[in-house]
Amino acid sequence: MRLVLIGCPGAGKGTQAKVISKHFGLAHISTGDLLRNEIAQKTELGLKITHIMESGKLVSDEIVSELLMKRVKEDDCKNGYILDGYPRNVAQADNLEKTLGNMDKVIYIQVEDGIIIERMSGRRGCPKCGQMYHEKYNPPKKAGICNECGTQLVQRKDDVEETVKHRLEVYHNETSPIIEYYDKKHILYKVNGVGDIDKISAEIIGVLESFNK
Repeated sequence: MRLVLIGCPGAGKGTQAKVISKHFGLAHISTGDLLRNEIAQKTELGLKITHIMESGKLVSDEIVSELLMKRVKEDDCKNGYILDGYPRNVAQADNLEKTLGNMDKVIYIQVEDGIIIERMSGRRGCPKCGQMYHEKYNPPKKAGICNECGTQLVQRKDDVEETVKHRLEVYHNETSPIIEYYDKKHILYKVNGVGDIDKISAEIIGVLESFNK
C-alpha cells in the first residue's frame, strides 16, 4: 500500500504517519526528515536547505524529488510506504505519478489556520535533550526551562508566528491545489485534524483497512 498524507504545516501529518506506518508495516518517509538529515550532515545542500527553511520558503522540487527517489529504493519500502510532506504541489504530484505510478490513497488532514498558528508558535524545544513542550498545551514545570535537564528552552526559527503565517500562505498557494487534483482521481479522504489524536488515528486506519480488503 502506497499512501500520501496532505495537510498544512503543524496539522499532525508526522504524528499520524508514524501510527499508520506502524499499524500497516509501511515505511514512513518524511521529506522533512530527509531534508533535516542533509542539514545535520552539514553538506553544501544542507546549508542551502537551512537558509530556505528558516526564511519560511519551500525547498525546490528538484531537491526534494532527488532525495525522495533515492529513499523509496531502500529495502524497507518494498512492502509499501507513506509519504509525509510530499507531494507539495501539482507539478510534484504529476512527477510522482510518472516515476512511481498511482498512489493507493491520499489522506487530507484538515486544520484551520488559526489553530495551526497557535500550535506552532507556542512550541518550545530543549536544544540539549530534544524534549518538546508547548506554552499552552504542554508547558514545562518552570517557565522556559526543560523538565528533564534544566536547559533553557528555545523556539525554532520556523515556529516564529510571522514565519508560520508565511508558511501557511505558501501552503495555500502551492499545496492546496493538489487536494482537488487527488479528489478528481477519487483517492482522497478528508479527516478533521482537530481533537483526540487516537480517535483521528482510528478513523484513518478504519478507512485504510476498508480500502485494503
